[in-house]
Amino acid sequence: MLESKKTYLCIDLKSFYASVECVERGLDPFEVNLVVADPNRGGGAITLAATPAIKKLGVPSRGRIYEIPQGIEYIIARPRMRLYMTVSAKIYKIFLNYIATEDIHVYSIDEAFLDITPYLELYHMTPKQLAKTILDEIYEETGITATVGIGSNLFLTKVALDITAKHAPDNMGYLDEDLFRQQLWHHTPLTDFWMIGPGTANHLARLGITDLYGVTQFPESILYREFGVNAEILIDHAWGKESVEIQDIKAYRPKANSISNSQILFEDYNSKDAYLILKEMVDTNVLTLTEKHLVTDHISLFIGYSKNKRRASRGSCRITNRTNSYRILMEEFRLLYQKTVDSHYPIRQIGISFGNVKDEIYEQYDLFANVEDIERERKLQQTLVDIRNKFGKNAVLKGMNYLDKGTARYRNTTIGGHKA
Repeated sequence: MLESKKTYLCIDLKSFYASVECVERGLDPFEVNLVVADPNRGGGAITLAATPAIKKLGVPSRGRIYEIPQGIEYIIARPRMRLYMTVSAKIYKIFLNYIATEDIHVYSIDEAFLDITPYLELYHMTPKQLAKTILDEIYEETGITATVGIGSNLFLTKVALDITAKHAPDNMGYLDEDLFRQQLWHHTPLTDFWMIGPGTANHLARLGITDLYGVTQFPESILYREFGVNAEILIDHAWGKESVEIQDIKAYRPKANSISNSQILFEDYNSKDAYLILKEMVDTNVLTLTEKHLVTDHISLFIGYSKNKRRASRGSCRITNRTNSYRILMEEFRLLYQKTVDSHYPIRQIGISFGNVKDEIYEQYDLFANVEDIERERKLQQTLVDIRNKFGKNAVLKGMNYLDKGTARYRNTTIGGHKA
């Protein structure tokens, strides 16, 4: 029996955060100038979303408030992440009215892939008919306008969404391999295509390649030499091919795991005050390790300096203990911080990561570690986790969290760094 040709949808909620804010206010996002940003962060605050109306005036979704041209009147909506998550969950339930969970891959809060192959015959619908039915229900239930890409594989589906659907009056785009080669082989810029960033595009330009047709005509041996294993993906995509399916994504398990945390500071910090932020961040990540019964033996640190002051600095190291002890990990970060930070420049961004994360059955200590002290500390950390899970993250705080330059108390009331 021949396997049926695959058909996917990629559904994007148009200007999602901004559209939700407009719906809440009874406004039309296609008529009203609105951006989602936190005005308390000043003119440098990032606009997390912008309505289609203000985008037509040249205002991007991810710009900054001060970049909005003078003379444009607009509404600033403070981010409400919990509300956006609630609306996104409601839309996911709409997907479940038509598609089983194993055939849905949530790509982000406002975008999802759906494998509709087995459902077309069930509903006696064409791909466009099923897509329209889902989009109409989303609009009826939430007031949110969605766009959709339809394709014969995940790559073509995403490209149909990103490049084709935005120019279609019905907010739908469709691509199969033949249409892709006919319509988009010579499309530029290359960065419009999923998984081709500026670095890859610039690298291809140095080779004299300006479009995907050029990739198909270029010697593969040179592409593999220049891009390594990533050349296989690049070549497949240039031909409109993609072998990965939703079931492959759901079955994937990474060989190595990490727990990361980063934040952009509201103002410039000197190295001493930034070290307080580092301590709070390590504390947060350690409690995550404790809650999930995980340990780590590798740490990384990223320091971003105030704009145009200095290039960012990075450091990482493997440690002799595989642990979730705050005391041990904080000491390792202290040493790494001293090696990594240039104290002559103001700091505006900090990121940390615990790498090679494993189940705590793999916990391991060197001869200098006091295992009894570590066990007492672990019990205390677990108690803190239990209290915070029951009463909230700010139910138990450390003295450092009350210092003027600390940010943990505020961040504990946010989602993704933004007001809940």
